Amino acid sequence: MTISGMTGFASAEGEHAGQRWIWELRSVNGRGLDLKLRMPAGFDALEPQARAAASAKFKRGSVQASLNLARDPAAAPSLRIDIALVERLVAAGEAFAGRVGPPSWDGLLGVRGVLMAEDAADVTDEARAAFEAALLKGFNSALEMLAQARQAEGRMLAAMFSDAADRMDALIAAARSSAAAAPAAALERIRQRLEALAPDVKFDPARLAQEAAIAATKADVQEELERLAAHALELRSLLTKPEPAGRRLDFLSQELTREANTLCSKSADLELTRIGLDLKTVVDQIKEQAANVE
Repeated sequence: MTISGMTGFASAEGEHAGQRWIWELRSVNGRGLDLKLRMPAGFDALEPQARAAASAKFKRGSVQASLNLARDPAAAPSLRIDIALVERLVAAGEAFAGRVGPPSWDGLLGVRGVLMAEDAADVTDEARAAFEAALLKGFNSALEMLAQARQAEGRMLAAMFSDAADRMDALIAAARSSAAAAPAAALERIRQRLEALAPDVKFDPARLAQEAAIAATKADVQEELERLAAHALELRSLLTKPEPAGRRLDFLSQELTREANTLCSKSADLELTRIGLDLKTVVDQIKEQAANVE
């Protein structure tokens, strides 16, 4: 298993007892899991089960899920006119006779409650439960498709992180070579400075070597390079672990930033400084993309 992203889209649709339904799910980055549900009135009972299903599938990301319903015209129920309500409306309008025209049928039928489906209040508990079960099954199907979309993003991210780890290894190796020459380079810099300041003075070679060793110790970056190499190894390990790696990658990118900054601040060599800046560029890319990982 590889890492998973947090961006994706999925939809699932179906039909049950003449009712067509469609789930649409969209997911973007989020520090935790945030599920926003939009469903028609009367389906609030689905929410706890939908949230439980989403929590079982994802650990991070902002997920928006919407449910839309449409009745199949071929299975539409017959309509019934509430004659008693129509009579009351007509009677109420008689008080305005002479001031307004007589009521029209299209106007009366447009009044809420006049026109009703005959099965509007005749849905049994069993039928309702069966419909909700079909909707939840569809929601789970949409969740699975969304997970596949997020995993596809994760594969692209994993390739980027793997490439970043390779570049880090190459830069760390170059930094080791540059750091190995630091004591000799420090001795030469001190000699050149002293010769420029006091060309006629003879300096004790042992004392020069001692000063060079002190300068090289202050600029020693071996510990930083060891930690950077360990972090690059951990980065590769996170790409193959089964559990979500987003939070670990966030923390790892912070540690990489700290070590790369320390490397640059301790460097007394132009070549090592250049390598450190290249390392910071790679680390910034890792930090930026870590925000997209679940």
